[in-house]
Amino acid sequence: MSRRVTVTIDGKKIQALAGEKLLWVALENGIFIPNLCALKGQERPPASCRLCFVQVKGKEEPVTACTLPVVDGMEVKTRSPQVDRLVKSAFELLLSHHRLQCSRCPKNKNCQLQIIARERGLKLKLNRLKPLSREEEIDDSAECYALDRSRCVLCGRCVWVDRHAAKTGTIGFAQRGIARRVATFGDEGLGGVASPEFQRCVEVCPVGALYFKKKEERGDPGNEK
Repeated sequence: MSRRVTVTIDGKKIQALAGEKLLWVALENGIFIPNLCALKGQERPPASCRLCFVQVKGKEEPVTACTLPVVDGMEVKTRSPQVDRLVKSAFELLLSHHRLQCSRCPKNKNCQLQIIARERGLKLKLNRLKPLSREEEIDDSAECYALDRSRCVLCGRCVWVDRHAAKTGTIGFAQRGIARRVATFGDEGLGGVASPEFQRCVEVCPVGALYFKKKEERGDPGNEK
């Protein structure tokens, strides 16, 4: 049985299981830390979105909360000048990959980017960077859901769920660098390859890249957190 430890986050003392990742300890105790790529249950969180930086006493540089196991006596601040700079830069990099037309997005008002912007006082627009040109056709070949890659921020949630939870082998990452994209084998449309279990992948998309065409078509396969 795992022992319990005491950690302090933003001055709040919290009891947690030793070894649990700091991100989940904070979120489950009402303390917001920005995140896009993390899913509870990942043995090796990718830390690819670079949004969950925190400042830990005794460490010179900020660290990612999704990869950091808690230990007894740990003291954490979710905000600092250095943390805020890193989060702001990572957020703008993500926006440069994301087609910003919120009013037309199926995830509008329930988008993780909007939540992060609101919680951290960030703007949903580019200031220092130019948007990457991503002319992508929407794959709406499946009956219940669709994929709009121009909104994809490459968080990898859907790919992880497809591989470890739904276990359908439907999607993965293709290509590298700025050409990296979520793809099916042979770039076949989702309608030709996706099984009913694939809707679990749609459930975890934080930004409206994978979405249900109609809310009433959404099943209840169980939520991934």
